[in-house]
Amino acid sequence: MSATSPNAALPDELRLMGQMLAMLQQEQQVLVKADTEALSALTVLKSALVAQLGQCAATRQRLLREAGFAAADDGMQAWIKAGPGAASAEQWQQLLELTRQAKELNRVNGMLINKQFTYNQTILNAMRAPASGGEAHFYGPSGQATVTPQPRRPVIG
Repeated sequence: MSATSPNAALPDELRLMGQMLAMLQQEQQVLVKADTEALSALTVLKSALVAQLGQCAATRQRLLREAGFAAADDGMQAWIKAGPGAASAEQWQQLLELTRQAKELNRVNGMLINKQFTYNQTILNAMRAPASGGEAHFYGPSGQATVTPQPRRPVIG
């Protein structure tokens, strides 16, 4: 196929999506370990990879438009049906399957993030909750617990 064929970006998209899948699997392991430093570094890499994938998809969509097809998944399907060859159809199906797997991993990772967020929120709420004796316990800048007496309320009788 020529460089102006809609499937010109498919090999790069497949490679990058494979990298994304591996990165999402790594992210899941990091989330399970609650390793925030590794997660921060991974997030930077993931953002760059998402940008590269976006550029490949934009190139493929532009080439589809230039070939007279819709710049979307259904346009790619129509272009494949028009007869570019079995290799293009196979690469497209592989890309769709890798994308499906990446979406599922991303969904699970989002659930892990929400679970960790809820856990952290529970811990913070426990540290802020007033003690049963009517005094509120807080942690000061030094990390030590401080007791703040509640203001006296006037008794109205």
